[in-house]
Amino acid sequence: MQLGLRHPDSKYAGDTWHYLAGRCEQESALTCLVREAREEAGLVIDPADVELAHVVHVVDAPGSLPLMQLVFRARRWEGTPEIREPDKCLTWQWWPRHELPDRIVSYTRTAITAISQGRAYSQLGW
Repeated sequence: MQLGLRHPDSKYAGDTWHYLAGRCEQESALTCLVREAREEAGLVIDPADVELAHVVHVVDAPGSLPLMQLVFRARRWEGTPEIREPDKCLTWQWWPRHELPDRIVSYTRTAITAISQGRAYSQLGW
């Protein structure tokens, strides 16, 4: 599992590990994935090489709007992960599923655990 260490000064989840992620900007989820992979890590992903791996329905804090996290798995990509947004991510690192870091975004851990158990959906914070 490729995770990035978020910058300590990040608005969200500073100094924790997180998978490559982003918010859609008037685009499909797959288009967003392709764009974010290129912007954040310099990776080129063909949408045909992507499959939906998991959905996490998250409420981060009481009273906050829920988020529907679509977690995709890329079977192939071009490039090696690099730091493209140093104000958001300090490093990329590969982690075995059973040896994840302690400081990890909660819904990231939830999704990874659920995927390893073969579950397609999970929820957190409800």
